[in-house]
Amino acid sequence: MPSPGEARWAARTVATAAVLGGLGVALGAFGAHGLEGRVTPDRLETFGTGVQYHLLHALALLVLPSVAARLHAGALRWTARLWTLGVAVFSGSLYLLVLLDLPFMGAITPIGGIAFIAGWIAVVLAAVRASREPGA
Repeated sequence: MPSPGEARWAARTVATAAVLGGLGVALGAFGAHGLEGRVTPDRLETFGTGVQYHLLHALALLVLPSVAARLHAGALRWTARLWTLGVAVFSGSLYLLVLLDLPFMGAITPIGGIAFIAGWIAVVLAAVRASREPGA
């Protein structure tokens, strides 16, 4: 049985994932229907890359609470933060690059990519820590 703090974290994480997922679907539809013919095919592809990473990490975030009971929850809390930051910075910078024609935003995108990678590393650390616990 999760502690009240873990239950609150799980609920917030699921809610964040749901908001990010819904927003990702809306932005994907906007990109497919609202931007076609208004931006170059390369820019449309860039927008699609933002949506792809956005939705992938929204889904991954949705799974975190279900594995938190078996893995090191502290590391997974960092994963949730890092993936949320990654969506905001990586995908957000690509959206701004396309929507506002701000090419310099491409220089910010890798920061979000680093946040995504760091979040995945935190998952690895959580799994390694759990495997070293007695009874694992």
